[in-house]
Formats: sequence, C-alpha cells, structure tokens
Amino acid sequence: MNKFTKYILLVVVCVIIPSALVWNFLPSMLGDYPKVYSIVHRITAIYITIMATWLLISFANSFRSLGEHHNVPHQQYLNSFISVLKIILVFIAVIIVIAIIVNKDPSTLIAGLGAASAILMLAFQDTIKGLVAGIRLTSNNMLEIGNRITVPQAGIDGIVEEIMLTTVKVRNFDNTIITISPQALVDGSFQNWKGMKENKGRKVVRKFYINFHSIVKGDDGTVNLTRYRQHMEQWLKKHPRVLKDNMIMVHQLDATPTGLPIEFVFWLDEQNVPPYEELISEIMEYAYAEANEFNLRIYQQITDAL
Repeated sequence: MNKFTKYILLVVVCVIIPSALVWNFLPSMLGDYPKVYSIVHRITAIYITIMATWLLISFANSFRSLGEHHNVPHQQYLNSFISVLKIILVFIAVIIVIAIIVNKDPSTLIAGLGAASAILMLAFQDTIKGLVAGIRLTSNNMLEIGNRITVPQAGIDGIVEEIMLTTVKVRNFDNTIITISPQALVDGSFQNWKGMKENKGRKVVRKFYINFHSIVKGDDGTVNLTRYRQHMEQWLKKHPRVLKDNMIMVHQLDATPTGLPIEFVFWLDEQNVPPYEELISEIMEYAYAEANEFNLRIYQQITDAL
C-alpha cells in the first residue's frame, strides 16, 4: 500500500465516515425537532459535499504527481484534463451546495443554467482557449517539460518546468520564473531548442568580408582566396571539436559594397553556451589571422578620429 492510498484511507476514516454517520443518525436524534433537524441536515450535507469534492480533487492531483518525473506528452495531456476535471468538480459542488441551501433538486438548477450558458462561456473562455492551445502544443509535439524555449517578445529564454491548463512556467537562466499562456505560444512564435539537444552537435554559421583589392593570382596561377578557402576547409576537418560527419564548408556569398562575404559553416560537438562561444571565437580568430598569410585583407570601415 503506497503513501497516497494510506492518505486517502485516512481522510475517508477521519472526515467522510464520521459525517456519514452523523447524517445517518440525524433522523433518530433530531426527528422530534423539525426545524433544528432541517438546519443540521443541510449543514451536514454541505459539509459532506465539500469534503467529498476536496477528496476527489486530491485524488485527481495524485495522478499528476505520479508522472511528474516522466517527460512524456501523455503526462502533459493528463495535467490539462486534470485541471478541467477540477473545474468541473468545483462547479458541480457549487451547484449541489446552492441546491441544498435553497432546498431544490440539483438537476433543476443545472437545467436552468441553459439560459446562462453564454455567461459561463464568457467567464471560462480563457480556460477553454488554454485547454485547446495546450492540446495543440502537446499533440503536435511542439513543447514538452524540460525543453529550452526562447520567446524574445516575452523575455523568455529558459527551461519549461510546468505546462498547465492556462499557463506555461519557464525558468530563465538567471533563475527568474516567467509564465506565459499556451494561447500566446500558439498564436505567436517561439524557438524550441529540443532539436539541438537531441542532435549530436550545434551548428555554426559565421562570415566576414574580404577586401576585393586583396584578391589576386599567385605565381602558380591560383587565386589566393581559393587557396585560403581550401586551406580553412581542410583545417576545420582536422579540428578535434568539429564534427566530421556534418557539413563543413567555407564559401563566398554574393558580393556587397563592403567586400566579398566569406561564410564558414560547420558543426561543433559542444552545446553549452559558454564553451560553445569560446570554441567559435578560437576558430574564427585563427581564420582572421590566417587570412593575412594569404595576403587577404579583411574589410574594415575606417573613420577619421574625432
């Protein structure tokens, strides 16, 4: 018997059973006092309703805790439906309590809510939209707990910690917690770094500009820029941190007024930001310095000092 089962049994014994016994013995104890019996009868019924609802909500919450360590879409579906179930339970409990107070059949009150359905839809529109958006996020595998996401317009760049009915909780790398609605994620755009995490490495795309006047032929007829590009490609292929099975390319882009763009495309076996950026800096610093060995000048706009 697990801890939760013991907890439920304890609640039933301590809360539900005593109130049920009081309910059962009320007619024999207060049958001669109709007014007192009516008041106590209603209070007991309300108490049982509230306690039963609380017990059912606790039971529903237990399913969420059972799968909190599993990063699977099914658990996220479950979280959304548990939230809806809790709303329904509270709604039904409120109807029953009101019915007890006014001494009416609960079904009669529920039937009378048809005219107020528009008001209820308006009151719960955020909840309904959140549920639909949450289902879209999880069913399309767009978001999971543990994913790193970036939402620039909301100042979000961190790890998803919780996906609820109307909110997604994200812990930024500075340990600040930011919540955003699933609807905002679906209607807008966000960057999910899941693909990079699942991949073996991380892509690098960098470029700089070569001064056209420094591109010349050598004694053997080859162009210094051609030899530089080939040299850098071979150097990258031999680099211990560059992935050999992924694209490695040093090529030129369309000419611009500020020079000829030379683009480096390769993959590093590092994903963490600080070491990743350090590796890029070391590689590109070598690329800048090596350009001088081929008599290539990197374009740099020079302005007169003030």
